Amino acid sequence: MQYAINKLQERNIDEGESNLLITRETDYALRILRALSDGEQATAKEICRRELLPQQFVYKILKKLSRAGIVQITRGADGGCRLAADLRKVSLYDLTQVMEDDNYISACMQPGYQCEWRQKHSPSCKVNKQLLQIQSVLDREFRARSLYQMIYDSE
Repeated sequence: MQYAINKLQERNIDEGESNLLITRETDYALRILRALSDGEQATAKEICRRELLPQQFVYKILKKLSRAGIVQITRGADGGCRLAADLRKVSLYDLTQVMEDDNYISACMQPGYQCEWRQKHSPSCKVNKQLLQIQSVLDREFRARSLYQMIYDSE
């Protein structure tokens, strides 16, 4: 499984960001959470400097994390943001649900997807069935990893 994930990541680095399992936005969100993992308040500018992130993305990501209750944003002169959730209780799967519009490894798995092949040949597609099994494994692995584990590499 790790070999397949590594190959997908290598391919996506070469070809751009299409069909990534974890998008750049989710990667940046993980890095933002790493910057806030000490429990201290930090400004977006401080997070950008620490994590080497582009500021225009950080604001957008912080808003999503705030709406999900993962971070708390305080406005004003003494403002900034801090963790609002226990990262031990938030999984990588949860984060991808917050950050990404499309969490499927193939478009054919999306609800309401109209597959021309299945319409023409058979409603039962063996490829789709295999992809669903792979998606299930990935979802299970993503659910099994807390953000705390991701940041601190602990079991």
